[in-house]
Amino acid sequence: MKLAFLFAGQGSQKVGMGKDLYDNNETFRNIIDSLKADFDIKKLMFEGPMEQLSQTRYTQPCMAAFAAGVIGVLNEKGIVPDYVAGLSLGEYSALHASGVFGSQQLLDLVSFRGKAMEEAAEGINCKMSAVMGLESQVLDEICKEVTGSSDEKYVTVSNFNCKGQYVICGDISAVEEAEVKAKEAGAKRCIALKVSGPFHTKFMKPAGDKLKEYFENINFGEMKVPVIFNTTANELQSDENIKELLEKQVQSSIYMENTIELLEKNGVDTIIEIGPGKALSGFVKKTAPSINTYVIEDLSGLEQVLERI
Repeated sequence: MKLAFLFAGQGSQKVGMGKDLYDNNETFRNIIDSLKADFDIKKLMFEGPMEQLSQTRYTQPCMAAFAAGVIGVLNEKGIVPDYVAGLSLGEYSALHASGVFGSQQLLDLVSFRGKAMEEAAEGINCKMSAVMGLESQVLDEICKEVTGSSDEKYVTVSNFNCKGQYVICGDISAVEEAEVKAKEAGAKRCIALKVSGPFHTKFMKPAGDKLKEYFENINFGEMKVPVIFNTTANELQSDENIKELLEKQVQSSIYMENTIELLEKNGVDTIIEIGPGKALSGFVKKTAPSINTYVIEDLSGLEQVLERI
């Protein structure tokens, strides 16, 4: 068996996340109790309210705390991946699983990132839309055509999720124009998504700049497990460094489809998705259906993994 961990991104959070794990697993409980934030992270995870949990500055540390707890349990049981990756925010948990940061450092980083992204999004009227049933190259060309060479309109493919499912984001008028052209080109549906900011677009450059400055005073540890990075859909290359990739990630497209394809090419036959929801497992089934998937979003999911892996 060749194993990869995939970590869920923002948007899959839910009230009650991790509660049954906390109540029934000492290792998970100890990790959650050890983490310090500027709000009651445990109360928000377990009790909500959803409105607050869905605010970027709170979502990100809560999701990271959940992931850190699960990583701790899997490590204790000797379940170690051959590769790790994550969707956007989940990339930070992947780096934690790889040994690049400890659990508290993970929480501190994503807390800073969440606030920086929330601040960068203030005052920007944007729209995000999932486009179904169109080839990625066609959609990418449509976005470039709509954007053109002027600064008046901007739309880009922010998430290349899986075959036939991509997300576009940008100015409201530009996104709506791209939706029309996408349907004319054969897209089955365009679904407006609830979004708290124009993430993974040029509008997040202020957040990227803040991350760059923040990283200057932080030491990263050694990567012990290969990470497949969002913006390159590849392992770290000799001319790259993690800090620059994370700075780029917040303001650039996410290539999850290519990440899954690389994992399959590298012989991965089993993936554990870590985090609330099953979005990434859905991406895997559409992109590489031969890969077995498990989801740890609650106690039953953890028990299934411990029984079978």
